[in-house]
Amino acid sequence: MDSGDTAWILMSSALVLFMTPGLALFYGGMVRAKNVLNMLMMNFFTISIVTVIWVAVGYSIAFGGDNSIIGDFKYWMFQDLEGDGLLFAMFQMTFAIITPALISGAVADRMKFSAWVVFVSLWALLVYPVVAHWAWAGWLGELGAIDFAGGLVVHINAGVAALVLVLLLGKRKGFGDEAIRPHSLPLTLIGTGMLWFGWFGFNAGSAIAADGLAVNAMVTTQIGAALGALGWVAAEWRKTGAPTTLGAASGAIAGLVAITPAAGFVGPVAAFAFGIVAGVACYYAVSLKFRFGYDDSLDVVGVHLVGGIVGSLLLGLLAQEGVGGTDGALFGNAALIWYQLVGVVAVLVFSGVVTYVIARVVEATVGLRATDKEEADGLDISIHEERGYVLDAR
Repeated sequence: MDSGDTAWILMSSALVLFMTPGLALFYGGMVRAKNVLNMLMMNFFTISIVTVIWVAVGYSIAFGGDNSIIGDFKYWMFQDLEGDGLLFAMFQMTFAIITPALISGAVADRMKFSAWVVFVSLWALLVYPVVAHWAWAGWLGELGAIDFAGGLVVHINAGVAALVLVLLLGKRKGFGDEAIRPHSLPLTLIGTGMLWFGWFGFNAGSAIAADGLAVNAMVTTQIGAALGALGWVAAEWRKTGAPTTLGAASGAIAGLVAITPAAGFVGPVAAFAFGIVAGVACYYAVSLKFRFGYDDSLDVVGVHLVGGIVGSLLLGLLAQEGVGGTDGALFGNAALIWYQLVGVVAVLVFSGVVTYVIARVVEATVGLRATDKEEADGLDISIHEERGYVLDAR
């Protein structure tokens, strides 16, 4: 890469890393005040855990070797990487960090912090790099499935893992019987802005150059986010009569999730469809947790799993060769829908099964769930011996 490309990927790496603190605030505002520090800690500590694993072996498993199923250990501890290769490894590290962090929102208010540390360590080693290899260096890409910036690798991967965990953990005390409201929606809106800002590095940076493809990805990302917010708010306004700030924030994230696999493969007009469909679909998907009785605390399943599936499958319909290299069904290549479906199912099955095994191992060793008293007192004070807000301090 030339100096301009290098500068852009350096900046994009910082932008994507910035998303995880943004996610911490996005989620932190949605939990109750007694659990805000726990949620912030789950996200911030994930940065440290995954950095170590990615440098040690994660990157090599994801991008090393010629095997179509799994990488080798050629690049362990970033051996033999320098210059552009080292920069790419750093850029991809930021994706590896935020993916398990996304899962934290589903298990809010009730998962033991020790369980979270062990779970993330194992998941970042056994699940994320394998799926990344399949999509970006292995058999799914060879088959013909496409994923520009992580619809399969990040959002569906994290979303199905979140679903498995919430089914094993069970419901929060009071779920379905009492209103469990966000304690600070302004905090959530700040986090949304940080995520939206960082997402330009996430998607436009995935062009791996400061070129026209990066520009297209940035434009489609903005459109997807904006239309996602409009779609969600329109749907809830029609159903409940109340346009909410949480709905606008959630819709923007849903639109960003859906456009992620497609940002470099579709143009601005198609991006409108990704945003509006994801906003409406994810709004209705979130309500399924009440119908089926699973407690996805902060709607990770409804937004990231459903949004990722919507984006990956719409891509099979709307991809354009003139944008990023391949046509979808609408432009004569119906096979792409099949390839995308295979990719979705493969990630659902692999991530779901391995996550289940990891969760059972964690449950059998350190235990998954906080005690009833810890949950009632709040995880901030009972686990971390801190409070997020001490308004009467002297």
